This record gives sequence, structure tokens and C-alpha cells, in this order.
Amino acid sequence: MLRIAVPNKGSLAETSAEMLAEAGYTGRRDPKDLHVIDPVNEVEFFYLRPKDIATYVGSGALDVGITGRDLLLDARMPGAREIEALGFGASTFRFAGPPGKYARIADLEGLRVATAYPGLVDGFLDEQGVAVDLVPLDGAVESAVRLGVADAVADVVSTGTTLKQAGLEIFGPILLQSEAVLIGAPEEAAATETLLRRLRGVLVARRFVLIDYDLPAHLIDEATALAPGIESPTISPLRDPAWVAVRVMSPRSSVNQVMDALYAIGARAILVTPIHNARL
Repeated sequence: MLRIAVPNKGSLAETSAEMLAEAGYTGRRDPKDLHVIDPVNEVEFFYLRPKDIATYVGSGALDVGITGRDLLLDARMPGAREIEALGFGASTFRFAGPPGKYARIADLEGLRVATAYPGLVDGFLDEQGVAVDLVPLDGAVESAVRLGVADAVADVVSTGTTLKQAGLEIFGPILLQSEAVLIGAPEEAAATETLLRRLRGVLVARRFVLIDYDLPAHLIDEATALAPGIESPTISPLRDPAWVAVRVMSPRSSVNQVMDALYAIGARAILVTPIHNARL
């Protein structure tokens, strides 16, 4: 059986479970369950702390897992490798300090930097050639400067409001653009490819929709330029030889603009259908 590590709580847990369900797997029904077997798909799910998943997978105890890229890098497990980005759980890591005090990463040389991700930050600063005294914390990192335990912080940033409220200012480059990723053990299990194919199908279904519309036949080239699809549109004749029916996959994010453009050139009966899963 393929052994899969899944976050048992936190921001990645719910979406990970939803994605696996959309991929056809049967996970836990009781949030207290830590181990679930899906005999139909021949997989075992182990529900673990997100921070521990890279350790279990990197050691080879489990075959694959879903965790954040930040947590993968923070664990610094040589055996754990990123297989695929999963398109959710996005986060950005930045440095912050008292307003106007620091402008470059080099300004942190020899100072105290508080973070909940010491492995990630230490690796980044090593690459930059900057030595600091890391202060590991397990939360409320933004309070570290005000309370006098650090000179600057490195933390997740969305809007920057929380850091600003704590009297801090973002400076320097982005440490990392993180998101949820599928990670694998040093030796790839045989069933990993099936899991990966299914998850890719879910990603396609979330990013694309099907557009069906009727079109005067002489406008096919113009319509195809507006909505080219993944490979090319499916075009079928209608009873009226002057018209055709077209079906095409289109990015969900721009579907309304595409519909407007198709209508403007003469397409009619434009319908949009969600995709529940796919194999491309």
C-alpha cells in the first residue's frame, strides 16, 4: 500500500483532505483518527503534525506527503524532495524590523533574528553569507522585537498589517514563496505516479472550465484565437451548415472575459460547465 502523510490540523489540513477526496480517495471521517486505510485505492493515510511530515517522508518511513514548501525546507531533511506544487496554501516569507533601522540583509550581521522557521531562515542566510543569532519561537514572532528578545524577525507575510501593528517594517528580499506541495521519500514508491496523476487531474479541474457555444462557421479561426484550449477546440457540425458547435477548455480565472469576447464576434448559446476531474 502507498503510505501517505496528510496534515492533521492547520491551514493545509482541510484543503489537503478535500483535494484527496476529489482525487477519489477515502480519508478519515473522524478528525481524531490518525490512521486510515483506503482498501479500494490501496493507500494508507497517516495524519500528522504538518511540521513533522517532511521528517517522516524524508526518512523513508512514509512514501509521500502533503506539506508546505516552507516546512519542507525548514525540516532540512536530505531525503525529502518536492514532487509537485499543489496550488493552495500560498505564503510569503520576509524580514522585518524597527522602521528605518535596516535596509539590507547584511545589516543583520551578528544580530538576533526571531523566527518560527529556524531551518528555513538559517539556510537562506547561509546562502547570503550573513551570520546571525537565531531565536526560535513557536508563534507570535512579531512581538519578539517589542519584548526585547530579538532585533528583527523573519515570518510569514500576507498584507503586512500584523507586522505594522507590532511596530515593524518589512525590508530586504523575499526569503521564500511557499505553497502546499506533494513531497516524496528518497526511493519513489510504485504507486506514486497514480497519486500524482490524480492530483494533477484535480488541479486541472480547479483551474479550467468547459465552454460550449454555437458559432458561424466562417468565424472559427477568430474564435480559436480567443479560446485556443489545451490542444485545440472540438468542432462539430450543426443541422444548419452555416453554423458549428464548439467545445473548449478555458482558464476559470478569465472565463467571463472569454465569454464576452466570443459573444462580441458572433458566438451564441455560450455555456460554461465545471470540470470535476481530468486526465491530460
